Formats: sequence, structure tokens, C-alpha cells
Amino acid sequence: MKVTEFLHVAILVTDLERARGFYGGILGLQPVARDLKFPGAWYQIGQQQIHLIVSDGVPTQSLAAKWGRNHHLALAVADLEVAHATLTAHGYSSQMSASGRQALFTQDPDGNVIELGEVG
Repeated sequence: MKVTEFLHVAILVTDLERARGFYGGILGLQPVARDLKFPGAWYQIGQQQIHLIVSDGVPTQSLAAKWGRNHHLALAVADLEVAHATLTAHGYSSQMSASGRQALFTQDPDGNVIELGEVG
């Protein structure tokens, strides 16, 4: 077997409209059309996608003190300070990366951990 490309990640959410507000509104991701019979929303980032799938519950984080040591999705941002200010303005907490990298961790409304790293 030879894996050649990363296509998408699926994230479980309990409230689709609230999740759309975070992923499409606060993170500013671009939605893409989907023609499926179950509730969800797809977002495009470059050649990859994030698939939000509605579920009755989501797995809890096992290491609450260090968000980055839990399962998480990492996204690149152009300016980490702007990302931090945007999250703070919308009431989202964050933790700076303990590694010293230009990165922070936040959580979506369902507690899914998102890493935002400045790449440049």
C-alpha cells in the first residue's frame, strides 16, 4: 500500500448551527456543497476538507490540562496574534503551545481540540 494524499478529517458535533458558527464564522472556513441524507457540513481548506458530522455525543478529552496532548486537528494561520485575538473576542479560551512553537490550542463548542499554528 502507498498512501498518496490526505483527503479529509471528520469531526463529530452535537449542534450543527453552533459548529457552523465556529468553523465557518470564527475560523472563516469556506463551506462546500454536499448532497448527503444525514446532517453535517463540509469545509474546504486547500485540497483537504473538514467534515462536520452530527452525533448525539462527542468523545471527551482525556488530558484536560494540556489540550495539545489530546486528539486534535492542526490548521495553519497567517498570523497567530490575530487568531488569538479573534478567539478571545468570541469568548473562546486558548492555550499556547508548551513547546515554544508559534501555536495555540483552542476548543470548538463541543470540546474538539483545534491547534492553530503560524507557518511562514
